[in-house]
Amino acid sequence: MGAGPEPARAGPHQGGRGAGRVYAAVGIAVPLFGFGTAGSLGVLGSAWLIASIILTAAAAAVLALLILPAQDGALTAARAPAATATRAPARLAMLTGVFNLLWAAVTILMIIRPGSTTGV
Repeated sequence: MGAGPEPARAGPHQGGRGAGRVYAAVGIAVPLFGFGTAGSLGVLGSAWLIASIILTAAAAAVLALLILPAQDGALTAARAPAATATRAPARLAMLTGVFNLLWAAVTILMIIRPGSTTGV
């Protein structure tokens, strides 16, 4: 009944963008807890942990330097009045796959812990 302009609604792609940023922020806590746990177990110098740290840093770099900017670019292109087909979605999918493979490798290292002698 004419109560005024309708509030702006987020488009279908806005939720993913916000979720990605929240995931990036919360993801910082994972290495912090990991260092604390590794310190308490006395395994900070273990090769499997060092490899996990390097892979985690690589995953963080892929997320912050490649995926988040690619999401912004894809959203900008999708909002363009005459959106043309680009390779941005395929590139974003590839980068996300690389990110997931890095995290899968970290997970496997954390479970198997090759050479670990802690017995924990």
